[in-house]
Amino acid sequence: MEHHLLTGATGLLGRYLVRDLILEDVPLAVLVRGSRKHSPQQRVESQIRTWENKLGKALERPHVLEGDISQPGLGLSKEDAAWIADNCGHLIHNAASLQFVSTSRESEPWRSNVQGMRYVLDFCDTAGIGQFHHVSTSYVCGLRQGRVTESELDEGQEWGNDYERSKVEAEKLVREAGFSNPPTIFRPAIIVGDSRTGWSTTFHNFYVILQIADTLVRQQGERDATGLTNVSEVEINVDGTERKNFVPVDWVSAVMSHVLTHPELHGETYHLTPRCPITTRQIRDAIEAATSVYGLGFYGAGETRETPSEFEELFHEHMRVYDSYWRDDPIFDAAHTRNAAPHLPCPHIDLAMLNHLSRVAIDMRFRWNDRVEKQPEHVLM
Repeated sequence: MEHHLLTGATGLLGRYLVRDLILEDVPLAVLVRGSRKHSPQQRVESQIRTWENKLGKALERPHVLEGDISQPGLGLSKEDAAWIADNCGHLIHNAASLQFVSTSRESEPWRSNVQGMRYVLDFCDTAGIGQFHHVSTSYVCGLRQGRVTESELDEGQEWGNDYERSKVEAEKLVREAGFSNPPTIFRPAIIVGDSRTGWSTTFHNFYVILQIADTLVRQQGERDATGLTNVSEVEINVDGTERKNFVPVDWVSAVMSHVLTHPELHGETYHLTPRCPITTRQIRDAIEAATSVYGLGFYGAGETRETPSEFEELFHEHMRVYDSYWRDDPIFDAAHTRNAAPHLPCPHIDLAMLNHLSRVAIDMRFRWNDRVEKQPEHVLM
């Protein structure tokens, strides 16, 4: 059976895909960069050991290849490039930069999301890989409102940030690449932690706001007679009704793995979005509950305050890069996803689940590091 080559295997979604595809007996290869302290093999081995500890069972090891999507030829050695050409028929491109704001087209997110995509597509052509599966984002819709379908991409919309624009360009490159088989496009919404355990290994989007609030309260906050910290001097420029689409990482991986292992489902575009979004008011309520504060208010979407409090100024200074994050989401049509995986409904992220995710992140101190193990002498391939 042909191997599936996965990029972005050490990120949050990537590590769930590694777990789920191994459990589905998919022959898997992973393209991984070394770090300053650890080799790609050590990084992957440590990640697999983490899963084995959580699952209580042994797992097969993927074939590990050292490379970098930001380099021509993916930075692969001649031997590894030849191995891929001989053994891999599918490429799952999950690696991406999540940076919202860039300084130039040569910096992130353009370097990874667009130039990296060009290198990946060039490599697929050279290696003869005919099945391409790309992880995009539902936010290629930009600032559109109303209903957004899975068949739409560039409708002349405006963009909220450079990340969205770079992902649109990347998806266009995939669609124009001329693969013999139509590519499969996955468009997840805002990925958060595990729906059951709350566990996460990266802390972006909602978690950034939560971490800022938690840090500022620890540094600046004083509890009153209620045992909580009054932050009524802090107001956010939303009105509380804005809809945000959060999806748990375990569900996104489960749906993707189902599609990947059923060839008849390939070649479509899938919105991996919830049936019911959460509101900014619920996000506010979860932040208050998790950080033991009260009084966090709203003063209207898009408005500004001339004389913010010192606490409020600190809060907004730290989260300014995420200003576009607070906007109201459109309605994502996910007919293809529901038809492909009717047995995998998205777990509903309500206030209770958001509270759970928040508590777990704070207990983890917004940090996760696998225990790095030495590479074993004998590894199953």
